[in-house]
Amino acid sequence: MVVNIYDVVVIGGGAAGMMAAIQAGLRGREVLLLEKNNRLGKKLLITGNGRCNITNSTPIEDMIGQVPGNGRFLYSAFYTFDNNAVLDFFHRQGVPTKEERGGRIFPRSDRARDVVDGLARALRQAGVEVMMGQSVEAVIPRAESSFTIRTSETEYTAGKVIIAVGGASCPRTGSSGDAYPWVREMGHKVTPILPALIPLVTQEKWVPQLQGLSLKNVCLTARQGKRKLGEEFGEMLFTHFGLSGPIVLTLSRAVAHALNKGARVTVELNLKPALTPDKLDQRLIKDFKTYARKQFKNALDDLLPKMLIPVIIQLSAIDAEKPVHQITQEERKSLVVLLQCLTMTVSATRPLAEAIVTSGGVSVKEIDPSTMESRLVPGLYFAGEVMDIDAYTGGYNLQAAWSTGYVAGNSI
Repeated sequence: MVVNIYDVVVIGGGAAGMMAAIQAGLRGREVLLLEKNNRLGKKLLITGNGRCNITNSTPIEDMIGQVPGNGRFLYSAFYTFDNNAVLDFFHRQGVPTKEERGGRIFPRSDRARDVVDGLARALRQAGVEVMMGQSVEAVIPRAESSFTIRTSETEYTAGKVIIAVGGASCPRTGSSGDAYPWVREMGHKVTPILPALIPLVTQEKWVPQLQGLSLKNVCLTARQGKRKLGEEFGEMLFTHFGLSGPIVLTLSRAVAHALNKGARVTVELNLKPALTPDKLDQRLIKDFKTYARKQFKNALDDLLPKMLIPVIIQLSAIDAEKPVHQITQEERKSLVVLLQCLTMTVSATRPLAEAIVTSGGVSVKEIDPSTMESRLVPGLYFAGEVMDIDAYTGGYNLQAAWSTGYVAGNSI
């Protein structure tokens, strides 16, 4: 079997792995980047619906608040290689950028391919050797302060190893949890692997009737029993299995962790969060006066999307044929509660393979945040989603990948 010797072997050709390899190469190290796919950046190519949300313009302190999965661990990395440094890096590689709503930064071309091409150019400039189609089977520390990296085809020897293979949330792109057995063998703890940024499955039979209905300016609250898990305002979408959309994805991490503990989780949808209950009641009174001669089923067109009206009527227990002027005050008050607390039971999240990111991974308690080096195995480094870090949407997960990859590569 052929043995190849390098200063550094980086495992994983995604965002974090490529950045780590580039920085190690720029420091004059002989670097090998191993990627199991036949192309680099396969997951990058599908991020942001193929546009690649590179980072976010928000200040670093605020950015840390957008990382519910061990955000404080990233403090040093974010300040070492911040969002401005990321933009400078890509601008030098010929990838101009633009800023959109919410501080999201995209390539000006709206093509994720340009981001990957820019990274590939930087790899060549740094003298990094890239081997694709290399599926790593084991990483073995040796007594002589080196590592053996075994693939299906050969073995490599390196003084340092950077593991940047991603999580387990997108196996079709190569992020299939490959590293967890290796790091456990080396004594590292892997925290529970759960989906984050994932749609939710609900129990109610009326939910699939609303498939395709998108709602804006609504408020969704997730609860574990009476305890509030989180609350988000914005857009959501009904699907054939339950709920999706931006505010659902943001809440999903907390929901997944609660479900993993066996808790009962519900979500409450406020269809009119801009109105107090009294003001919503006044709005109903006004509408009911306008449509006083109509039946209840024909009196909600000004208040609700057409697709939602039959469901609300069904859940209100008010006779759809009832003349509006006959609706009682008690029925109207109950309708107000329904419109502002439409409750659904969450039975599960969608499968981990459909998640945008993984919650869980190599415990950050066992990693030096200033270098990304293992506290247990000298010469072993981590970068990106393989660690127990995860963020909300908006470019924060990629910023974490760039920052941790930069720090790991520069610490070699």
